[in-house]
Amino acid sequence: MAVTKVSSTIHFSAKSTAGAGTATGRWTPNTDIYTSEAGLVVKVELAGMKSDSLEIIVDNNRLRISGNRPDCCRSPQCSFLVMEITYGPFETVLDLPPGFDLSAAKAVYVNGFLRIDVPPSKQSQTKSKKVPITDGE
Repeated sequence: MAVTKVSSTIHFSAKSTAGAGTATGRWTPNTDIYTSEAGLVVKVELAGMKSDSLEIIVDNNRLRISGNRPDCCRSPQCSFLVMEITYGPFETVLDLPPGFDLSAAKAVYVNGFLRIDVPPSKQSQTKSKKVPITDGE
């Protein structure tokens, strides 16, 4: 089962460059993808976000997750000693393996993680759609 991270052109089995900037100036959030008895799970680490700042687009077997993480807690007059948190626009594009129905994907954002659950497919899906995101409790 191959999963390709298109936005940084790496395979998940290869060394990860998550969090690194890309040529477009966007950063790539840390992402886990795994299967469970209910299907495929995509889990993205996105602390400090609101669900309405996130967008998920499905196109055939490709999943595009994007948004913008604001830096709203910092004083304008500060000098960093350590800066490890990435802010600004981000995007990750994932080519997912066949056998999952992305048109039936459900997404929830809770405690700084975006979780997208994708059930197994009953037949091949070739539609494009936007996946709504709900706030978790």
